[in-house]
Amino acid sequence: MKRVFITGASSGLGLALAKRYAADGASLGLVGRRGHLLRELADSLPGQHRCYALDVRDRDILHAAAHDFIARGEGRVDAVIASAGISTGTVTGETGDYAVFESIVQTNLLATVATFEPFVAPMRAAGAGRLVGLASVAGVRGLPGAGAYSASKAAVAVYCESLRLELADSGVRVVTIAPGYIDTPMTQHNPYRMPFLMPADAFADKAHAAIERGVSYTVIPWQMGVVAKIMRLLPDAVYDRLARNAPRKPRSMGS
Repeated sequence: MKRVFITGASSGLGLALAKRYAADGASLGLVGRRGHLLRELADSLPGQHRCYALDVRDRDILHAAAHDFIARGEGRVDAVIASAGISTGTVTGETGDYAVFESIVQTNLLATVATFEPFVAPMRAAGAGRLVGLASVAGVRGLPGAGAYSASKAAVAVYCESLRLELADSGVRVVTIAPGYIDTPMTQHNPYRMPFLMPADAFADKAHAAIERGVSYTVIPWQMGVVAKIMRLLPDAVYDRLARNAPRKPRSMGS
């Protein structure tokens, strides 16, 4: 039986991945802020699972949950998926938005690091395991009005690349998944068209397959992977003309 630790499990991509791994027979460590949703999820899934209600920005409490999950499996953990994330519009110079930048970077980037930290040593000792970071197509190039989200997700991708190189000879695989538009509560309030929008359960199937293969980096859905490659290749002047008037996610958290 596989053992998988998932942050952000109470909604969105984390919830979809929890359901997919439970269907595969895994025993899960479910992490999220809303304990009642975690318990409802655990009760709805086949198998036995542990719930950890916490804020991933609290490194000490997150580490305590990780160590508990590790101990209950006598040190064996097959995969760790850092899927906790938040997104909202941000504008540099707007009153209150610095605090929003800080919260987004703490949740999306620093909590990914804190999630992985306790698992590196036992996975090294086992010579196996998967550390999975959730980047985003929004991190390929900077998007107007999304400086915090784009920057945090670009940083997740580069951080995971660095970690992959650090663990290259250990048997531990670092997997970076960059979602495009996935139908979750995070995207349902976007006031603009979302090309190639994918259901969350279909995303989870594709992500599960990529994690099991131990791929280094993948964009889901594949069509957004093509878009991402084109975005990377565009000269700055061309990209600026195309993107400067792109639709923006509304500011909410710092307004």
